[in-house]
Amino acid sequence: MKSIFDTEAYEELMARADKLTPDSPRGWGKMSAAQMAWHCQYPLQLAVTNKKTKVNGNFLVRWFFKKSLYNDKPWRKNLPTAPELKAKEEKDFTTEIEKLKALITDCHEVKTRETWNPHPLFGAFTKDQWGQLEYKHLDHHFKQFGV
Repeated sequence: MKSIFDTEAYEELMARADKLTPDSPRGWGKMSAAQMAWHCQYPLQLAVTNKKTKVNGNFLVRWFFKKSLYNDKPWRKNLPTAPELKAKEEKDFTTEIEKLKALITDCHEVKTRETWNPHPLFGAFTKDQWGQLEYKHLDHHFKQFGV
């Protein structure tokens, strides 16, 4: 499984982000490319800031979905997302893609951190699982927009 912490995977993600345009057609879902760039920022912020949060996730959600977050099996299209991570209005593509690329870099650079706080929904992850989760989420959405 690829990880955002691996230099080759990081460089791949950055190159793919550079291929996105405001008019990149989506293969599924309702988000525009700008909204997707905004949506992808929060999970990266969780990893970068490593803030201690209370785990509010439902046990069944964690049990059913957690392993799918960091394995090689692709996620299916149109998965549900938390309401607060749905962009309700259009976003400025240039602003959001630059923020996203900065967060991808910031996330890659915390690869040497040894202590990782739990994810607020899915609970404890190892450093390797955090890196794989971040890569897989970005890969899923970049594929959504053909890059």
